[in-house]
Amino acid sequence: MDKIIIRPSTIKYVDRAALILTILFAAFLSIFSADAFSDKFSFWQNAFSLFMHLLPVIVILIVLIISRKLPMTGVISYSLLGVLYMAWAWGRFPLSVYFMIAGPLFLMSVLYFIVWRSRHKK
Repeated sequence: MDKIIIRPSTIKYVDRAALILTILFAAFLSIFSADAFSDKFSFWQNAFSLFMHLLPVIVILIVLIISRKLPMTGVISYSLLGVLYMAWAWGRFPLSVYFMIAGPLFLMSVLYFIVWRSRHKK
């Protein structure tokens, strides 16, 4: 079986693509926190609701920070987050929603695997 060889200059672009995709995905998820506000709630209730809506974004950004130094953390964490989301939300939404939420998580996992593999090749 032939080994797939990726040049170091290409790995730099894969690493940047993983970074940019993660930031864009976090921004995309943060859009859904707009429905956290209500006139019926007090300031602190709205603040807590906003925090709860932004919790997945915070987790994704924490994993991003760790994954910059330890790419295998990104591989495992983003795969696990994708699987957990699909298990939690299965049957609630159309299939396109799973592709929009879990799809980028799995793609980020693959990109971080490529980065990890390039750093640990023999």
